[in-house]
Amino acid sequence: MRTLIHLSDLHFGNIDPAIIPGLLDFIRVTKPDLVAISGDLTQRARTAEFLEARKFLDAIPFPKIVVPGNHDVPLHNVFARLFHKLDRFCRYISEDLEPFYVDDEIAVAGVNTARALTGKNGRINRQQLAKLRARFVTLLPAQIKIVVTHHPFDLPPEVEGDRVVLRARLAMKILAQIPVDMLLAGHFHVGGTSRTIARYKIDNYSALIVASGTTTSTRGRGQPNSLNVIQIERPRIKISQYRWRAERGAFDLFSLEEFVRTENGWTPA
Repeated sequence: MRTLIHLSDLHFGNIDPAIIPGLLDFIRVTKPDLVAISGDLTQRARTAEFLEARKFLDAIPFPKIVVPGNHDVPLHNVFARLFHKLDRFCRYISEDLEPFYVDDEIAVAGVNTARALTGKNGRINRQQLAKLRARFVTLLPAQIKIVVTHHPFDLPPEVEGDRVVLRARLAMKILAQIPVDMLLAGHFHVGGTSRTIARYKIDNYSALIVASGTTTSTRGRGQPNSLNVIQIERPRIKISQYRWRAERGAFDLFSLEEFVRTENGWTPA
């Protein structure tokens, strides 16, 4: 069995500092095999914010995969936004914008969807998709394949509109060929789980789309701060959403969903 903790949209520079000790305690008690952080570590990509984020990451004693989000690209400095868009992320967080973790049960690939010219929207390109295919092609069918992005391939429940990552339909065709089992993202500060079959009608393919709300930011957009715990024990996956309870200073279980892998993809157990 493998356990992942999925955090997102930390937004150092605009956080609730009371959450940090409880969050670190939760991570240490859970003892995950991997912590996946799906972007927006900072509020405005300032050096001080990245230093806060770095201190937080250093306090997590487990393997981590971290990808940037649109807030990790400078907003007001146009020159920095165009020509040095992720320099500070690389300096203080990681030079590897598309990290990869693999063991004998799971493979997790980070993909950078943050761009300088797409505003809040993100994009995935053909080169990134080719890289994903190359990374996953040598793996065994039984290994659970996971992709981590900031911008999602479908909107989480309760979010209206059509603001998914650009080139999502092209990407989904390739992800289905691999096939990828699960897609982790954030961006909307709203947590929830859905399946690709709701938006993308691809024969014999149904992957899980898991959104994390903002874990530490004060901008909850109608939901409390949250995180996901993902437990993988082939052929089943359990996805638990935990929400912050300020009166207790802790994250409490809010929901639990279980899925099983079939010949046609992932379906509720």
